[in-house]
Amino acid sequence: MHRYGLASLTSALVFTAIAGCGSGSINGPVTIAAGQKTGDVSTVNGEVNVGDGATVQSARTVNGPVTLGSEVTAQSVKTVNGEVKVGHASKISGSVKTVNGGVILDSDADVAGEVANINGPIRLTSAHVGGGIKTINADIDIGSGSHVDGGIHVERPTVSVDSGTHVPRIVIGPNTMVNGGMTFEHPVKLYVSDSAQISGSIEGATAEKFSGDQPSN
Repeated sequence: MHRYGLASLTSALVFTAIAGCGSGSINGPVTIAAGQKTGDVSTVNGEVNVGDGATVQSARTVNGPVTLGSEVTAQSVKTVNGEVKVGHASKISGSVKTVNGGVILDSDADVAGEVANINGPIRLTSAHVGGGIKTINADIDIGSGSHVDGGIHVERPTVSVDSGTHVPRIVIGPNTMVNGGMTFEHPVKLYVSDSAQISGSIEGATAEKFSGDQPSN
């Protein structure tokens, strides 16, 4: 079992989808209209879509993506198999977590807690994460103007891997800030912009400096 406890997370999400208040379903998508205010939003097999300016508590599914529009307010976002997209200027007071899926934070998005996954790209565009980023196999792109508090932690897989295993590509882009250092427990390719600011140590990898928007390789 992975450190994130895939079975436990799946069981918890299924229970929430069935028993939670707010808007829910077991099979099929759930959509919250723009500007609507509600409680927990959940399903088991289907996507969750929250419209612009809406306010929800948790937004959860097991098999499917979760998409938040612009200026959404939520407490937490979780899925097991699916991507999470957080739109422009949306605010999450807790964490954003998925197991097999990427996490995309649009401009001015603010996640007060942790952003975590196992597989799938993590991309920030002028966004803020307050509780750090944690992954095992994700490529991470901290885009221009983004700010990460709590550091970045790439954990060692809990099962043995062979030489063909994906090597995560970590890019700390221009005019970004990472507070809390970075720890890498298995090989990564680490690129750090010459205008980025990193507070704390870098452990387990050697940074390759680059100029411009993205590294050349």
